[in-house]
Formats: sequence, structure tokens, C-alpha cells
Amino acid sequence: MHVIVTGSSGQLGRDVCAALSIKGHTVFRLDLPDVDITDARQVRRFFDAYAPDAVIHCAAFTSVDRAQSDPETCTRVNVDGTRNIAEAAEAHNAKLVYISSDYVYGGCGTDPMTETTEPHPVNVYGKTKYEGEQSAACCERLFVVRTSWVFGLHGDNFVKTMLRLADTQDVLRVVCDQVGSPTFTEDLAELLCAMIATERYGVYNASNEGFCSWHEFSEEILRLAGRKVCVWPVSSAEYASAACRPLNSRMSKQALEDAGFTRLPHWKDALVRCLRRMDV
Repeated sequence: MHVIVTGSSGQLGRDVCAALSIKGHTVFRLDLPDVDITDARQVRRFFDAYAPDAVIHCAAFTSVDRAQSDPETCTRVNVDGTRNIAEAAEAHNAKLVYISSDYVYGGCGTDPMTETTEPHPVNVYGKTKYEGEQSAACCERLFVVRTSWVFGLHGDNFVKTMLRLADTQDVLRVVCDQVGSPTFTEDLAELLCAMIATERYGVYNASNEGFCSWHEFSEEILRLAGRKVCVWPVSSAEYASAACRPLNSRMSKQALEDAGFTRLPHWKDALVRCLRRMDV
């Protein structure tokens, strides 16, 4: 299968490209500076050159706080850029996987959200990811994958931040009232590869199993890494940030199982594997 991966040099994109290559697919990497997804003509030329069977759309504006002060750029990338990718995919009758976010949900209550839970994003980033889902819908053969709290070997992420801060600080303040599921990019990449081999289109929640707060996640990271650092729990109200975050990012993954896909391993298992791969 010929597969285009957008955002191919990013945190998730790199693992998706690696997983596809291992499975024998021909991978075409689409990323800046070679192709700007907000330029429809550049996107169309790239698709016409490589005629994909499937597209995994990892490219996105992901800086949640910066999106609050620059909603135009965030919208241009996450909404308009996604429309360009989806229209090009549809023109080639290609399958499209759009990577969305738990931030499309409102984060109320404590129950895990299902794919039919009414979206109600509380920040600009979440709003543009939901609008991106709508833009992607112009492609008929569409998978929408809502994921959360992504970490991995590449790029910046929470795991790397905690390890870096632990090298210079004795006490860390981490939010304890936002609860969700960390997601290891290598595990998510395997699922995305499995999806494009099927025609089980639809909207799916996909993250590693189990729930935790950011505080619990940080404690486990530092425990496994052998770092003797005090992690102080603080509320979201005490931790100032430009963008509001949902308190409840718990997601049900029952739809994955119902469609015949394998759920991702528990986040603690994923974290052990990630730290081992990082030689921590």
C-alpha cells in the first residue's frame, strides 16, 4: 500500500512512518519545509505525484497555550490544512486517518466519554481539532481517531519535560485534578497501521488503557527513572496557563473493541517500554 504521512517528522509521524515501513508499505513523507498543508496547490501536487492508497494525517498545530493568542494560525493549520488533505485524499479515493484529540470534549463529570458524547471544546486548540474533524469529513473513507496525552521518543512531551526538570529541581508542581490516559506513540502507530488495512471507518477514541492524573503520571515517570524528586499536587486553578484544560479526559475505548481492533496496552506498561527505549 502507498501511504502518505503528514507531519512525518513529528512525534507521532516518525513512529507511524517506522511502523508502516516495517509492515512493508511504501511511505511518502509530507512535512515542512517541503510541503505546507495550508497551501492547497502544494498538497494536490504532492498527492498527484504519489497517488496514495491511504493517508495518515498527523500534522497539526499542537501548542495549546499558543493557540489562545494565535487562533488564526491554529485554524489555518488544523482546519484549513486538514480540508486540503481530505480533499486531495478524496480525489484519489484514498483512505484518510485524521488524528483528533480528547480536547474536543468538554471534560465535564467523571464518566469516560464515548464517541457519541457531544463535543464542547473549552479552548481554541480543541475547537480547531473538532472543526478539523468536520473538514476531514469531505473524505468518504474516513477514520477519526481521538487520542490524548501523547508521549514518545521523538519531539517534546510530558515525559521528557519531567525528566529534564528533575535534573535541576528538587520540587515539582504538577496538576492533580485533570484525569485522562497517556498514549505512547509507538502503540498508537500500530493501531493506525491496523486501521488502514480495513474499511471499518468511523470515529474512535484511542489511548493507552487506564486513567491517571498528570500528577500520578509524573510520579510514575520519576519513580521508574529513579529520580528522587518531590512532586507537589496542585489544582488547575493554582497552575496558571493561557488555555483552559478539561478536567475529565477519560475516554471509553469500547468502540475500538466492537470494531475488532485491539485496545492499546495499559499506560504503565507503555511508560516502562518508552523509558527503556530512551535508555532511562
